[in-house]
Amino acid sequence: MEKGRQEDEFFMRAAISEAQAALEEHEVPIGAVVVAKGRIVGRGHNLVETLVDATAHAEMQAITAAMQAAGGKYLNECTLYVTVEPCVMCAGALAWAQIGRIVYGVSDPKRGYTTIGARVLHPKTTVTSGILEQECAELMTGFFKKLRGLNLK
Repeated sequence: MEKGRQEDEFFMRAAISEAQAALEEHEVPIGAVVVAKGRIVGRGHNLVETLVDATAHAEMQAITAAMQAAGGKYLNECTLYVTVEPCVMCAGALAWAQIGRIVYGVSDPKRGYTTIGARVLHPKTTVTSGILEQECAELMTGFFKKLRGLNLK
């Protein structure tokens, strides 16, 4: 396995850990970490239910933490690792932050930013998808299966 792929999988596992923390808090299990120069500078998981805030997505939490750690509003030297493709709102925030790279696990064909097109991102942002895709997908499908099961009773 090439070094870049190993690094992507390492940091995606950290994002998966954040997603598992969301799951424990009865949130949609999406996790994110922001990495700069080989170290995590921001992390987050969905807090939409906890904060009663539709904007409290994992990416937003991680971006805010990374900007505070960096002491600035631009993250052009950083990579965001997130378990699920960012939504349009998060992609817009990532564009304003000028994130250098986005790595996500599983696509979101219903609400992912690619449903409207990749132009929502900053022109210099690069994207890698499918990293630990099955593990990321299983978190989501398991959560929604359980949720549907609870709603049937």
